[in-house]
Amino acid sequence: MEKLTFADFDLPVKILDVLADMELFEPTPIQEKSLKPILSGRDVMGIAQTGTGKTLAYLLPVLKTWKYNKNGNPTVVILVPTRELVVQVTEILEKLTENITARVIGIYGGKNINTQKLLFNDGCDILVGTPGRVMDLAIDNAISLREVQKLIIDEFDEMLNLGFRPQLTHIFEMMKEKRQNILFSATMTEAVDEMLDEYFASPVEISLAKSGTPLEKIEQSAYKVENFNTKINLLEHLLKNDAEMSKVLIFNNNKRHADLLFNKIDELFPEQFDVIHSNKSQNYRLKAMKRFENEEIRGLITTDVMARGLDISDITHVINFEVPDVPEQYIHRIGRTGRADKDGKAITLVTKKEETLILDIELLMDKELKYLEFPEAVKINPKKIADEEEHIAMKNPAQVKLNDGGGAFHDKKDKNKKENWGGPSKRKAPKKFGANRAQQKAKSKSKRKK
Repeated sequence: MEKLTFADFDLPVKILDVLADMELFEPTPIQEKSLKPILSGRDVMGIAQTGTGKTLAYLLPVLKTWKYNKNGNPTVVILVPTRELVVQVTEILEKLTENITARVIGIYGGKNINTQKLLFNDGCDILVGTPGRVMDLAIDNAISLREVQKLIIDEFDEMLNLGFRPQLTHIFEMMKEKRQNILFSATMTEAVDEMLDEYFASPVEISLAKSGTPLEKIEQSAYKVENFNTKINLLEHLLKNDAEMSKVLIFNNNKRHADLLFNKIDELFPEQFDVIHSNKSQNYRLKAMKRFENEEIRGLITTDVMARGLDISDITHVINFEVPDVPEQYIHRIGRTGRADKDGKAITLVTKKEETLILDIELLMDKELKYLEFPEAVKINPKKIADEEEHIAMKNPAQVKLNDGGGAFHDKKDKNKKENWGGPSKRKAPKKFGANRAQQKAKSKSKRKK
């Protein structure tokens, strides 16, 4: 059977030329499945694993039918959960529309909002942004959402996980009801279901794989490891002995642990790794990602800020230095490798406490991880980091005995045992100004009668 190409999509020649320049000729399965439902004008809900080409799956049919708006207000709004995704989607859009008249603007929080308002002076056709900043600009009347014909929400589940539901509902209210909603998500959660029922009109569901299914081309394995410091020793061993680990993405569960790991790895492999998380400035994060993409560094240590949607090509290995608390997050992390139908590897380092989290992940995937033998050459470091130390809490602290002559409570000295009868004004009449007002009135009345 002859393979489908983008030329079969009947796209404008100017867009096909750009795709050819990007060396993109054949659609991925999700791109192929999405075209007709999106072109139908109905609401669409796409369930597809990360790394399957979701961005082009919604951009190409939207651009195929897009028309210039004289009023200068956006007719297409694309909402994504992170600043990095805004930058990425905006760059792809600018590339795809370089030969057509379309004004593309990307906005996100952390930038001066007054500066961003100036971007709309010449109008906007396609707006890409995070929910909070889009809502703020709409409230300030810097943009109008009343002419939006197509609303696209990418990484819908993550949007709700990050607590963006209030902003999303506010944005819905600022738009006209008659519009097409195009939603994409890697997992189908209860929160997603609730929003679908409440705000969207029976969307057509496009499912490339059941929610939570990892890509088949990712080889998944795990090691049982004593603790955080021993994980560092194991990671050092793997990086030194596996030449295939040439482009490595390493996930930690929080910023503090990411910094701690980076400091150790930077000593062992100077200037070969970088670290990014939400405490790093936007410019720093973008530069680090660019260096990683261009293979100027061997690896990137990060938190789940990098687990969603970001398209960095040819990542050889994803290492879960710590097991994520939310099972779905594991799917998003490992989806950074094995992209665009290429092979990838995911390695997870598991302590005793993290084994229950792995069981939840295996249950979600309906697949067991393959545990590898812990290398004999790796030294076990018994020293625990602060978060691994057991904190003993006193559930029933002993009651402090009163009046035993010790501790914080003891008998008063004799001089302090005098009873308080309400202060000197209650014990005897003041000489002048402190007298009771009623007594003063009585005296003056008695004098007048005399």
